[in-house]
Amino acid sequence: MLSLPPKRRLGFLINDVARMLRTLADQRAREFGMTRAQWAVLVRLEHSEGLKQSALAEMLDIQPITLTRLVDRLCESGMIERRPDPNDRRAKLLYLTPAARPLMAQLNAAGEDVMNTALAGISDPDVRHMIANLELARETIREAIQSKHAHEDAGATRYG
Repeated sequence: MLSLPPKRRLGFLINDVARMLRTLADQRAREFGMTRAQWAVLVRLEHSEGLKQSALAEMLDIQPITLTRLVDRLCESGMIERRPDPNDRRAKLLYLTPAARPLMAQLNAAGEDVMNTALAGISDPDVRHMIANLELARETIREAIQSKHAHEDAGATRYG
């Protein structure tokens, strides 16, 4: 088998690590009677309470209808609540309920455990270096995506 160039190999490794992290997080989420997607909703809300569903869907990179189903289930289980938006009577804002707080402490500990498992044997300075490099790569990719969209929009023929 041919050896991949280092940059291509890195791409495959990032994909493999991300997939395996999702699998491990799925396993841990089941311990709490939830899905990884529900866990992600709760964690994002803990850090940004008062979001509209559309903003949360964008943050999580999921379709609004998918988020609606997740939010409905989390509301039914008493973990989050929808409140009226004082600035837009059609919109609802999402908040954690007091009942979610003890669960969040457990989920945060589980998240720490997942990452401690994943990064076992890697020093803290190396982790910080990886973070800096991956953040740079993420920003470079984001700019490339935006540039492509801008180029596509500029070349599009508009009718009507």
